[in-house]
Amino acid sequence: MIQERSVIKVADNSGAKFIRCFRVLGGGRKRYAGIGDIIIASVQKAEPRKAIKKKDIVKAVIVRTRKALGRKNGTYLRFDENAAVLIDEKKEPKATRIFGPLPREIRERGFETIFSMAEEVV
Repeated sequence: MIQERSVIKVADNSGAKFIRCFRVLGGGRKRYAGIGDIIIASVQKAEPRKAIKKKDIVKAVIVRTRKALGRKNGTYLRFDENAAVLIDEKKEPKATRIFGPLPREIRERGFETIFSMAEEVV
């Protein structure tokens, strides 16, 4: 569960390393974001000589959370870290590669292009 002021690792090669959430999109009083939710964040740390710079305001989709995700078959899925992928206004990823595993719930939430770039699906 990601809330405002949460610092999240970026799981792509867009240039950002860490982002800080300052708004969870979807509903007026939505407090927490889970896997597949969109947030608005500020870049806290970035790689030099890349398109994304520190203090940039970006949109991101959550792809991994430490909070366990319950599936319909009764199993739970939990990751070691919170991670997000930066997206543009058309919900397409800004990067060309995505690092680490992704859950298949990302595809169900309508992010097929992010899902197709995953190196491992859980």
